[in-house]
Amino acid sequence: MKKILISGGNGAFGTELQKQGHKSFNFAAPSRNRMDITKYSDIYRIASFHRPDYFIHAAAMTRPMAGHENNPINSIQTNIVGTANVVEACISLDIKLIYISTDYVYPSTKTGMHSESSALLPFTNYGWSKLGGECSVQMYDNSLILRMAMCEKPFPHPKTYDNVYKSSIFNDEAAKVTLRLLDEIGIINIGGKAQSIHNFVSSHQTTEAAQHDGHQNTTMNIDRMNNALSRRR
Repeated sequence: MKKILISGGNGAFGTELQKQGHKSFNFAAPSRNRMDITKYSDIYRIASFHRPDYFIHAAAMTRPMAGHENNPINSIQTNIVGTANVVEACISLDIKLIYISTDYVYPSTKTGMHSESSALLPFTNYGWSKLGGECSVQMYDNSLILRMAMCEKPFPHPKTYDNVYKSSIFNDEAAKVTLRLLDEIGIINIGGKAQSIHNFVSSHQTTEAAQHDGHQNTTMNIDRMNNALSRRR
């Protein structure tokens, strides 16, 4: 079995990766106390010990979004510097890197449907921090960037926006897709049907519609994902 090292392995997505792939892969998912991504020495030591075939970099500062606005230094240290540390270790040890990014690197537009080559213009500090991480990953040829519109399952909030449009996908399905695309290279949008968050969530659980302060549309073209999955059946 091939081995996968996960940063953020104790989080919701990291847990799903292990749940979905435990029959096909050996996983190493060290806690933050053992592998703090803001410390290059931690990453290099753990990666040297395990010598994985793949490093899935899922550790990140995510929610609450206000944290990125109120404490940008922490956001920079975790999502930008931390990712650069992971890239350096993977280059030094010749490990395939899979970076979990976000649809928030795209601008919010009227029509959405961003492709992997679309212009990038984050509208939140979180988006900028993840794009900052992407910059270092792009400098490593043996890497894959997955831009995800990922939601926890079940959706953790009682209300959902019906004027915010995304290509949402639950974390369990995103984990399955990720494990099938490990040998791809470059950038791939990962998501589902373009629709409002409310429509997406309400098809799976009861939720109350709400209005966001402003219309948002970061929907993505997922043709490359579908084509890659078809090749790897």
